[in-house]
Amino acid sequence: MAAISQRVRGRPAHPNGPTFLTYTPDGTKLITAGSNNVIRVYTTGSDGEPTNIDDCQENNTAVAATNEIFVTGAEDGSVCVYSLGTYLYERLLTRCTLPIRDIALSPDGIWAAVASDELEIKIVDTRDITNLLYIRDLPKSPKHLSFHPSGSYLAVSCTDGIVYVYSITTEHPTLSKKFDGLIRRLEGEDEKSSKAIWHPDGRAFAAPTATRDVQVVSRDDGERQRAFAGGHMGDLTALAWSPNGAMLATAASDRKILVWETKTQKILARYDYPGVIDLTWHPQENIFSFVTSEGELFIYANFLSPENAQFLQKPLQPAPFIHDPLSETSGNARKTLTNGSKRPLDDRARRKGTPDSLDDILGPESGGEEDDFVEDDDGAGYFDGLNGYGKRSYDHIDGFEGPDAKRRATHQSWQPRIHQSFQPGSTPWRGNRRYLCLNLTGFVWTVDQDTHNTVTVEFYDREFHRDFHFTDPYLYDKACLNENGTLFSCPPTKDNAAMIFYRPHETWTSRADWRTQLPAGEDVTAISLSDSYVVATTSTNYVRVFTLFGLPVKVYRQKSSPTVTCATWRDYVLTMGNGPIGGDGCSTLVYTIENVKRDEVCQSEDVVALSNNTQVKSVLFSDNGDPCVYDSTGVLLILQHWRTPGQARWVPLLDTKALERLAGGRKEETYWPVAVAQEKFHCIILKGGDQYPYFPKPLLSEFEFKIPCTSAATEDPSNPAASEGPRLEESYVRSSLMLSLLEDIVLATNASHSQKAELSRREVDVDKVLLQLLNVECREGEERGMKALEVVRLMRDRSGKLLEAAGKVAGRYGRTVLQEKINEVAEQRLMGMDEE
Repeated sequence: MAAISQRVRGRPAHPNGPTFLTYTPDGTKLITAGSNNVIRVYTTGSDGEPTNIDDCQENNTAVAATNEIFVTGAEDGSVCVYSLGTYLYERLLTRCTLPIRDIALSPDGIWAAVASDELEIKIVDTRDITNLLYIRDLPKSPKHLSFHPSGSYLAVSCTDGIVYVYSITTEHPTLSKKFDGLIRRLEGEDEKSSKAIWHPDGRAFAAPTATRDVQVVSRDDGERQRAFAGGHMGDLTALAWSPNGAMLATAASDRKILVWETKTQKILARYDYPGVIDLTWHPQENIFSFVTSEGELFIYANFLSPENAQFLQKPLQPAPFIHDPLSETSGNARKTLTNGSKRPLDDRARRKGTPDSLDDILGPESGGEEDDFVEDDDGAGYFDGLNGYGKRSYDHIDGFEGPDAKRRATHQSWQPRIHQSFQPGSTPWRGNRRYLCLNLTGFVWTVDQDTHNTVTVEFYDREFHRDFHFTDPYLYDKACLNENGTLFSCPPTKDNAAMIFYRPHETWTSRADWRTQLPAGEDVTAISLSDSYVVATTSTNYVRVFTLFGLPVKVYRQKSSPTVTCATWRDYVLTMGNGPIGGDGCSTLVYTIENVKRDEVCQSEDVVALSNNTQVKSVLFSDNGDPCVYDSTGVLLILQHWRTPGQARWVPLLDTKALERLAGGRKEETYWPVAVAQEKFHCIILKGGDQYPYFPKPLLSEFEFKIPCTSAATEDPSNPAASEGPRLEESYVRSSLMLSLLEDIVLATNASHSQKAELSRREVDVDKVLLQLLNVECREGEERGMKALEVVRLMRDRSGKLLEAAGKVAGRYGRTVLQEKINEVAEQRLMGMDEE
C-alpha cells in the first residue's frame, strides 16, 4: 500500500526536544507539553490560537488529563496539577528526586501513577495528596505506565526489558503477572518506546518488541496472541489503540505512521512523518494528533479515508486472539453462569455517567471494579453484554420509555442459568496450543498451524505404546485416550458435518481406523471411550453409542437437556444434563448411569450433589469403576451404592482446600483433576493463579484421600496426642467407605477370589482402626466410657479375637466396668444375640 501523499501542516508548539500530548476524555481539548516552560491547550474544532499556561516547569516529560484537570511531570521530579477551567496552576501533586518518565491517570481520574528514574512508583490520589500507594519492588526504574480499563491493574514497562502488571485494588499493590522477553531494554530518556498499552476491552495489551513488531499478550494467561508484524523498518516510538479497539496506530523511526486493522493485523494506511514520538486518537471523531521531536504538533482532521473511517463507527471490538474465547466453540471454554438478565445487577444499579464521559463513549466495562485479572478465564468470556455476533449491544442505553420500561423488560426476559457442556480433561486454547486429553495413560495436545492443526499423542509407558503425531485438517477439538485407542471429534464446518474418529493402538489385524459423520446440524458436546464402547453426546441431546469398531449400538435422546458431559467405564455409561430449575434460578445438574450391554438403568435422572454456585470441573470413573466428580470448590466426590437404583449418594473423598500444604496460607494453588486410582487423587498442581495446565508437560501429583470429618483447626501438628482422635475418626469413615464400595463390586459382579480376600482384609482393617480409636478413648478417661463402648459395638469381628483384644485394652487402662461390658458384647455376638 502506497503512503498517503496528503499532508497536514505542523504547528510549532514547543522548541526542539521531547514533546508529549493528550486529549481530555471528552475530546474537547488537546494538551501539549515540551521542553520549554509553556503548556499549550488546544480546543478541538477551533483554528484559533491555543491557550498558553506560562511559568510552568521546564523539560516536561509526561502529561495526562481528565475533563477538569491535567497533570504534568518534569525532569526536576515535580508533578503538577493544572485546572482546565481556569488554566491556572493548582497544586504540587508529588515530587521525586529523579526525573519523571511517565504519568498515567486511572479511567475515573482519581489516581495518578507516577514513574521516575527511582526504583518505585507512586500512585497518588488526585483529590487528597496524602493518600498514596507505592510499588517498591522494582529491580530497575520504570519507563512507561498504563492503567487497565477497569482501573484495577497497572502495566509497568521497566528499563530491564520486563513488563510487570500490578493489582492496585488493595492498600498494598501486588504483582499479578510478569512478562519477560517481550520488550527491549531501553534507558529512561530514550525516545524509543516499550510501552504496554491495554486494549479497550481489557483482555489483552500490546507492546513493541525488539523485532520492531507489536505483540498482543493475553492478560489472563500471559500467552502471546496475534502480532502486528512486518510494517516498520525502524524502532517503534509510539503506539495507540483507537477508542473502540478496532485499529492500532504505530509510529517508528523509519518516518512512518501506520494504521492497522485489529482483527486482521493488516495495514490500512501509511503516512510519512519523521520524528514522531507521541500520538493519540480523538476519543470520538475522525481526528488524529501527534507530535515530533522538533516540537511540532499535527492535528489531522479526517485522518482516515471514508472506507477506513467506518472502523471508528463500530462498537467495542475484541482484542486479536489466536483463538478468541468469545467465539470458542469448545465446551471447555465455558461462560460463567450468569442470570438471564441483560446485565448484572451491579451494572444496572450503577449511576449513569454524563453524556460526555469516557464510560458512555466506550460503553460499560467488562467487569468494572469486580474485574479479576485471572478468574475470568474459567468463564471464557470477558463481557456478558455481548450479543450473538460477539459485539457489544446497546442495551445500556435507556430507551424512550424510560428506565421503568427497561426494568419491566429485564424481568420479562429472565432466563434460568444452566450448566454449559464441557469435555473432561480438555483445556481451552492458550496461544496456539491446547490439551485435548490428560489422564494416567498419556496426553493428547494440538497446535494451531493457521491452515490446519497438528495433533500429538504421547504415552507415559513408552515401552508398551508408541507416541504418534499427525496433521489434522479436520481441527479436532475433543479427544479421549486409553490403553486400547484414541478417540477424536471435530465440530461441523460450512463444508463438513461433525465427525467422530477412532484410532486403535494395536490390533491383531491391520489397524482399523474408522470415522463416522453426524447428521447435518448436529454437533458433538462430549465424547468418552471405554474398553467396550465409544459414546458421544450431541447438541440435539442424543446419546450415541458405538462399538470400538464403529458399529452403532444405541441412539437415544437424553431426558435432561441441554447435555453437559459424559463418562464411561467398561459397559457403563454416565451422562449428565441440565434438570429442573432450583430455587436459586440455576438448573439442577442430573445424571443417568446405564449398563449398555445388559440394557439396564442403574440411576435415572438423579441429582449431582453440588453446593450453591458450584460447577463440575471433571467427571471420571475411578480405577475400580466408581463415578467421581471434581467441582469448582476443590472437592472430590465419589458415588456410593450407584448400582442399586435409588440408593446412590455422593460422598466427599477429599477437600483440596483443606490440604495441609495450604494451611496458614503458605501456598496459593489449585488442582487440575487427572484420575482417581489406587485410592489416591491424581492431579496437576496449578500455581500463579493458573486455572488450566499448560506446556511444557506438567508433572503429576497425587494426594491421599481425606474425608472432611472435622475442621483442620482441630488437628494440631504440635500436639499429636490431641489430634490422634480426629485422625482415627476420619480413617474409620474413609475405610468404611472404601469397604462399602468394594462390597458393592463383589455383590454386583462375579467376584474373583482375590476380590473376596481383599474384602475380608478390609473388614479387619476397619476393626483395627476402631481398636486404635478405643485405645484413645480409654486413655482420655473414665467419662469417655460410653463412647468407647459404642466404638466396640461398631466392630464387625465375628471370630471374637478383636473383641477380646478390645477387652484387654480397657483392662490395661483400668476401665473394669467398660471391660465387663465389652465381654458382654462379645458373648452376645458369639451367640448371635446382637443381630437385629
